[in-house]
Amino acid sequence: MSRAKEIFVKAASSFFFLGYAPIASGTVGTLAAFVLVLFLKNNWVAYTIVMLSLIVLGICVATEAEHLYKEKDSHKIVIDEVAGYFVTMFLIPNMTLGVMIIGFFLNRIFDIFKPYPIRKIEELHGGFGIMLDDVLAGVYANLFLRLIIILLTVK
Repeated sequence: MSRAKEIFVKAASSFFFLGYAPIASGTVGTLAAFVLVLFLKNNWVAYTIVMLSLIVLGICVATEAEHLYKEKDSHKIVIDEVAGYFVTMFLIPNMTLGVMIIGFFLNRIFDIFKPYPIRKIEELHGGFGIMLDDVLAGVYANLFLRLIIILLTVK
């Protein structure tokens, strides 16, 4: 692999080297996603394009990053957490700062505890396993967040 490609893979998979944070790199990646979602939340076309691009790019670079780091799902790979938070907040109505914070915590909970079949999906080969478990955790968090919003708005 060329030096330029190696730098690109490391930068993309670690989401601009945030994955190199000494502790809680996944949470650091999710915080970066939080900021991006904050800026994109009112433009659903751009939001959707970024989210889908993160997922596709993530599958490609995470596979390469595993080879570079010589470990399965290295903590340095955080593009999956970024994409997962985007999925968590996808098309959430009335996306206030409070709703985004609840979504942040739900995303982290589902990503960390990995209820069925998330842990099973994580076993998929390479970038598919790395990315799709976080995407599914984002789907779970999105649905749970919608339920919370419904319950809080019922009078």
